[in-house]
Amino acid sequence: MDQFTLNLLFVGASFALYIGIAVWARAGSTSEFYAAGRGVHPVTNGMATAADWMSAASFISMAGLIAFTGYDNSSFLMGWTGGYVLLALLLAPYLRKFGKFTVSEFIGDRFYSKTARMVAVICLLVASITYVIGQMQGVGIAFGRFLEIDAFWGLLIGACVVFAYAVFGGMKGVTYTQVAQYCVLITAYTIPAVFISLQLTGNPIPALGLFGSTESGEPLLAKLNQIVTDLGFAEYTAAHGSTINMVLFTLSLMIGTAGLPHVIMRFFTVPKVSDARWSAGWTLVFIALLYLTAPAVGAMARLNISELMWPNGTDAPAVSVEQIESDPEYAWMATWQKTGLLGWEDKNGDGLIQYYNDKNADLQAKAEANGWEGNELTNFNRDILVLANPEIASLPGWVIGLVAAGGLAAALSTAAGLLLAISSAVSHDLLKGQLTPNMSEKKELMAARISMAAAIVVAVLLGLNPPGFAAQTVALAFGLAAASIFPALMMGIFSTRINNVGAVAGMLAGLVVTLLYIFLHKGWFFIPDTNSFTDADPLLGPIKSTSFGAIGAAVNFAVAYIVSGMTKETPQEIKDLVESVRIPRGAGTAVEGH
Repeated sequence: MDQFTLNLLFVGASFALYIGIAVWARAGSTSEFYAAGRGVHPVTNGMATAADWMSAASFISMAGLIAFTGYDNSSFLMGWTGGYVLLALLLAPYLRKFGKFTVSEFIGDRFYSKTARMVAVICLLVASITYVIGQMQGVGIAFGRFLEIDAFWGLLIGACVVFAYAVFGGMKGVTYTQVAQYCVLITAYTIPAVFISLQLTGNPIPALGLFGSTESGEPLLAKLNQIVTDLGFAEYTAAHGSTINMVLFTLSLMIGTAGLPHVIMRFFTVPKVSDARWSAGWTLVFIALLYLTAPAVGAMARLNISELMWPNGTDAPAVSVEQIESDPEYAWMATWQKTGLLGWEDKNGDGLIQYYNDKNADLQAKAEANGWEGNELTNFNRDILVLANPEIASLPGWVIGLVAAGGLAAALSTAAGLLLAISSAVSHDLLKGQLTPNMSEKKELMAARISMAAAIVVAVLLGLNPPGFAAQTVALAFGLAAASIFPALMMGIFSTRINNVGAVAGMLAGLVVTLLYIFLHKGWFFIPDTNSFTDADPLLGPIKSTSFGAIGAAVNFAVAYIVSGMTKETPQEIKDLVESVRIPRGAGTAVEGH
C-alpha cells in the first residue's frame, strides 16, 4: 500500500471517529453547549484539557523551534508547563466554585459591571482569535503535506472538519472528541520518538536517549553541537540570546497560559470544586507525556537533517540534486516541496545542495573558495520538522500516517476549544448578557453555533497570512492573554481592593500597550520608520513582541491598583463574594450560578 493511501486511511479513520463522537454527544441545551452539563469525570476532563491545551504549537511547531535554535527556545517548554501549574493552583478551583459558564461572566459579576464584562469579551476575542490563527496554520501544514496539496487547500479542508464536529457538538461533543484526539496525538508523538531514539542511541525512552550516546560512543548532544557549529550555526546547548528577553518570554507564556479562556472553561465542566483540582492534576500528567519527549524530538530531528544534508561531513561534498530526485532516502524532500514549505536551489550549478549558515564569515569564505553561492536550502519551514521527522528517519509508512493523524488531532482539538470560547463570548456574554437579555435558550444555542461558524471563517482568512511560525503566533496570543485576562482574574480572586473602574482601566491599559508594541514591532502599521522592525530589532531594549505580555501584565496590575485607590471602594457584598470564592469550604458541590 502506498504512503498516500496509508495517510488517507489514518486521517480518514480519525476524522470519522471525531465526527461520530460529536453526533453521539451533540449538545441539546446551553448548559451542555457551554459546560457539557457539568458532568465530566476528572480523569476524562484531564485528558480533554490536555488535548485542548497541547495545540499545533506543541505538537507541530515547538520541537521544530527547539531543533533550530536549541537551548534558547527551551523557554517554550518552561513557560507553557509552568503556566499550567499556575492555572491549576491559583485559578481553576476558585473559578469553578464561582459557578459561571465563561471567564467574561466571572469578570462581569466579580467587578459588578457590564462594562467590565464587555472589556473582558474584547480581550478574550483578541487573544483567542490570534491563538486560533496558529492552529489553523498547523492544520493547513499537516493537510497540505499528507494530502500532497497546497497548504491553502489544506487549511480549507481542516476548517470544514472543525465545523462538522464543533458547531453541533458544543462543549459536550468537543470534550469527548478531545479525549479521542488526545489518545491519537500522544500515540502519534511518542511512537516515532521511540523509534528514532532507538535508531540513534539504542534507548527506547527518548528523554533518556537525549542524554545518551550514539553508536560511535559519542554523546548525542556533543555530536549535535559539533555538527551545527561546523555548519556555522550557534552551539545547540548554549544560551545565545538576551537573558532578560528569555525571562520575560517565559513569564509571558506562564501567565498567558493561566489566562487562556478556552482552557479555563474546561474546569467549568466538572461537578465539584474538588473535581476541578483533580482534573488539573490529571491534566499535568497527560501533558508531561509529550513535554518530556519534545526536547529529544527536536535534538534528534536536527541531528538527522544535518547528517542527511552533509552525509560525509562538511569537508566532503553535500547531497546532490540527483540524490534528491532519485534516492528513496530523500523522497520526503520532493513531497514536502509540493506544499511550498520546503525549497532548494542549485545556485552555482554544481549539482550539489549546500546547507549551512551563510551568515558565518569563516564558513562563507570557505564556501566561496569552493565555488558556492550561499545557503542553497532556500526554504525550510520549521513547522514541518515533526511531521517530516519519521520520513527523514526512514520509519515505516504506518508511522508516517499515524503522525499525520496526530498533528491534525493536536491542531483541531485546540481550534475547537478556542472556537467554543469565542462563540460563548459572543452568544452568552455579548448577546445574552448585554444586547438581548431576554433571548430564549433555543435562540441562544443557535446564536452560539452561528458565531462559531463565523469565527471559523475569520480564522481561515487570518490563517492564510499568519504573523510567524505556528508557535510564534501562539506566543503572541499568550502575551495578549497575559496582559489582559490573567491580571483581572488574579485580582478578582485574591484582592477585594480592586473595584470595577480599576479592573476596566487595567484590562484596557494592558491590552492596548501590548497590542501597540506588537503592531509596531512587527511593522504592521504602514509607517516607513516602523516597517523595518523585525524580531531581531526590538523596540524596547532586547524585548521582543512575544515577550512583552509580562510587561503588559505589570501595566495592568499597576493601573488597576492606582485607579481603584483613587475611586469608590468595592461594595461590601462583593467583598463577601470574593471571600466565599477564595475559601471553598468543604470543597463540596459548587455554587451553580444558573
